[in-house]
Amino acid sequence: MDIRIGDGIRLKKEHPCGSKEWDVLRVGADFKIRCRICGREVMVPREKLEKRVRRILRNDQEINPNA
Repeated sequence: MDIRIGDGIRLKKEHPCGSKEWDVLRVGADFKIRCRICGREVMVPREKLEKRVRRILRNDQEINPNA
C-alpha cells in the first residue's frame, strides 16, 4: 500500500472524538498518525493500519487502496 508522509487517510472506525480522518506523520514498520479533529497522535503497526484504511487523501484526490 502506497501511503506517504503528508497524506491524509480515512479509516473504517471512528476515533472517540468522532473523526475518521487522520494525517500521516511517519512511515515505516509503524505509522505515526494524527487525528484531524482533536490532534491526538498514535503509533500504529503497518499491518494493522493497512487493514483499516478506506481511502487515501492525496493532493485533493481520493485514492481507493483496495482497487
